[in-house]
Amino acid sequence: MSKVSRLEVIQSGARRRWSAEEKGRIVAESESGARQVSATARRYGLLPSQLFTWRRLAREGRLTGGEDAVTFARAVIAHNPPSATSSASRMEIVLADGVRIVVDKDVDTDALVRVIGAIRQQ
Repeated sequence: MSKVSRLEVIQSGARRRWSAEEKGRIVAESESGARQVSATARRYGLLPSQLFTWRRLAREGRLTGGEDAVTFARAVIAHNPPSATSSASRMEIVLADGVRIVVDKDVDTDALVRVIGAIRQQ
């Protein structure tokens, strides 16, 4: 039997879960100076591309504990009895940025989808 003169441990590449706080701390560290992304990624065993993704998500306000996290838009349902000037066949849509869209029951849904998409791109 030959003796082992060198033993090397290879990591299995098991997936690590990072909390939102850990991600935020790592992102902040990577923004502390020029050329810090690669060094920071190496320090935590990340690929630079993963850290760049976290930085982008942080800028967009979407950095969470898991990349598959589901987010929902806030919905407000209010019952306002129809007034003499309003029609029960109208619908009011309030987007997240406060934009209000009022349409009647016969609205062309394809056109409405295009309008909402155009407003969100602004």
